[in-house]
Amino acid sequence: MQQQDKIFLRERRHRKKDGEIVTVTADAASVTRSGKELYVSKITDITERKRAEEQLQHQAFHDLLAGLPNRYLLLDRLGQALKRTKRTKGRKVAILFMDVDNFKAINDSLGHEVGDKLLLAVTQRLRGCLRPEDTLARFGGDEFAVLLEQVDGPEDAIRVAERITEELRGPLVLDGRELFVRISIGVAIGESRIKSAEDLIRDADTAMYRAKESATGYMVFNPQMYLQAISHLELENDARRAIEAEEFALHFQPIVDLRSGEVSRVEALVRWNHPERGLLNPTDFLAVVEESGLIIPMGERVREEACRQAKEWQEEHPDIAPLVMSVNLSARQLRRTDLASTVREVLRRTGFKAEYLSLDITETVYIDVLEGNTGAVGELRRLGLGISIDDFGVGYSSLAYLKRLPADVLKIDKSFVKGLGENVEDTAIVGMVIELAHTLGMAVIAKGVESEGQTAQLMEMGCDMAQGFYIAEPLPAEKASEFLAE
Repeated sequence: MQQQDKIFLRERRHRKKDGEIVTVTADAASVTRSGKELYVSKITDITERKRAEEQLQHQAFHDLLAGLPNRYLLLDRLGQALKRTKRTKGRKVAILFMDVDNFKAINDSLGHEVGDKLLLAVTQRLRGCLRPEDTLARFGGDEFAVLLEQVDGPEDAIRVAERITEELRGPLVLDGRELFVRISIGVAIGESRIKSAEDLIRDADTAMYRAKESATGYMVFNPQMYLQAISHLELENDARRAIEAEEFALHFQPIVDLRSGEVSRVEALVRWNHPERGLLNPTDFLAVVEESGLIIPMGERVREEACRQAKEWQEEHPDIAPLVMSVNLSARQLRRTDLASTVREVLRRTGFKAEYLSLDITETVYIDVLEGNTGAVGELRRLGLGISIDDFGVGYSSLAYLKRLPADVLKIDKSFVKGLGENVEDTAIVGMVIELAHTLGMAVIAKGVESEGQTAQLMEMGCDMAQGFYIAEPLPAEKASEFLAE
């Protein structure tokens, strides 16, 4: 009679003669047979299985592209670091949360392979700014985080943020191409008494979005930012509802031909009839709409409504030259690969001719898109519609860029028109821009015209058109119709 009494299972690591480390399991059982106790054992090499397990474990907590700790590992380390603050009075930890500004534009225009190489180059720069004990993690996409332990206060983290922004000020060379990137960094300081790991990450993320508006490129979190973030989110949610409820409406500002004195163009400007806050101007909501991507559905409705209204006015006033309708175009809209097809569809549905539609693109957006995607503007031009450079003078204002911009109208920013006749420099700039635009075959519109004197001086300078409160403020469709009928 055989009886198995005991089973032993042990896992051990051994070094082979050639130096290789192997992992084995030893199964041993004591067996009683005919009153005698015997031992039976089996040795199994599980080295490959252990390597696979370790590889899976590594992949679960590390980013595959850069090999950095991922979100889960950083949160674990941050949680442990916060616990350690309990044992040392005054001890704090810091999180730097950062992303690469406009990374999506780089990815879309130059390809994902270049985008990956850029992230690896940024990783190398970031590592060079940190101590061995600091944790650099990649949260995914273009988002990185740095855990700093044993900091006395924000000044310690700020010094690291400044090193990072300075290190990334120079160009990154990828496949012989120089790329300049800007990192936005949010800083949050905490200890276990008042912050959890998730809270600290959220605070740093909130500060990062505020850093995008900062000249320094970094921002330290304060509680007011959180309140502003909540307000921002509420406004975004309201905007989503407003699109479906058709709360966005157009006002129209006439643009006068200075030679004939007649209205030759109208610019469509969006307003929001908010049910609680009343009539909102674009400065109150456009940044939220652009950032959230809601500018795409809203923009399509704006273009269609503007074209439909312009077609109606053309039919109401057949005795005058057809009005040109100007509609603003944002960076996100201009980067859409289907932009030309959606514009073509709007023209088809409304019966509005492309030659009477002009898309206004600000100078800075124009340059950004021209660098990364010249085809977008070319497609729009091939449809037969007009392109205007808006707010000229507040962006690059480079002659080298200006001669490359495929536009037929240039709009001088109101900040220069305001000083016309009073400020020598502004007056000289306006005159120079008018002459330059005409040399390049562009018509000129002066924005922000507020007086008879400005109008007269613009006429003397040879400016083609004027737009501003002196002529008319932006008007609802009904009042704009009355103005055009005068």
